Amino acid sequence: MLRAGIVGLPNVGKSTLFNALTRSHKAEAANYPFCTITPNVGVVEVPDPRLVRLAELSRSQRRIPAAIELVDIAGLVAGASQGEGLGNQFLAHIREVDAVIHLVRCFTGAEVHHVAGSVDPVRDIEIIHTELALADLATLERQREKNRKGPQSRADARSSLLSGWMEKATEILNRGAPLFSVGWTAEEKEALRPFHLLTMKPALYACNVAEEELCQGIQNPLVQGVAQLLEGRSDSELVVLSSQLEAELPNLLPEERQSYLQTLGVAESGVDGLIRATYRLLGLRTYFTTGEKETRAWTIRAGDRAPQAAGVIHTDFERGFIAAECASFEEMDRFGSFPRLREAGKLRVEGKDYVVADGDVIEFRFNV
Repeated sequence: MLRAGIVGLPNVGKSTLFNALTRSHKAEAANYPFCTITPNVGVVEVPDPRLVRLAELSRSQRRIPAAIELVDIAGLVAGASQGEGLGNQFLAHIREVDAVIHLVRCFTGAEVHHVAGSVDPVRDIEIIHTELALADLATLERQREKNRKGPQSRADARSSLLSGWMEKATEILNRGAPLFSVGWTAEEKEALRPFHLLTMKPALYACNVAEEELCQGIQNPLVQGVAQLLEGRSDSELVVLSSQLEAELPNLLPEERQSYLQTLGVAESGVDGLIRATYRLLGLRTYFTTGEKETRAWTIRAGDRAPQAAGVIHTDFERGFIAAECASFEEMDRFGSFPRLREAGKLRVEGKDYVVADGDVIEFRFNV
């Protein structure tokens, strides 16, 4: 299961958001810095109305949604890359996640202390960016030194390539850009992967606003500053939410939640939008299997072919793959079942080279 980590300065609402996302109270949320020391970990279901509809069509006994693992990482401060505020320990936790959810405080109010003494989301983002970049620069310098001192038996060509890629990464960081904002070949990514570079991880920016300002969305003046900072960057996403509101919603009945959100002028929970955005950010896609026993959402990476998708269910499915009987969710919704799709000539039979599309409903043929 892929992991996303919530990062940001202390007291921006990370633990409150974590509790809302995981529907738990695992993370202590308090009005002082570093109330989180050891990272909290929880599993978050990916909301998908297609799963609900397919389960209805199949009269399934249970529904199993896709999920990602979420990590609540303690607040970073200026100087974290030099060990300030237990920074080295917290940066190590970030190295273990696949994507970063950068929570930014976009609400005012003196009742919640800000470690910098004032609310300035752009400044706060730049503090985190700087600390992650400095940590990456230090990592690259250590690796370059190891590369220079490596055994003489090391292939000179490979060593030269690695040195060039590390130099490329250093130049990008010195320009103030995160590493994930630049195109890397598969070979380069694989070579740099063991270094666990922090800014190589894709990032989502979640603007935490006051409940009464949620309806403003991106028009909120503080949120606008963040949007302008990220303008033109296809490597990041922006979500607006209120972590305090999200913490309160689970206490309401489903119909009460929707009614309350409507009074605030928003269509859905910010948590739902955040989870889906994180799923997209990780380059993930969903396909479904459905039947009377269960309807299930399976997670694959964009570009995965049918045998790889089958292997997510069981490695035997991938080894013995013969074919995949497929229909889009829209076709399944229209015809209602595989037999009806087959009768209408709408059921596709795909082979080993088929790239599974998001929303495909599949039955695999295999032989083991």
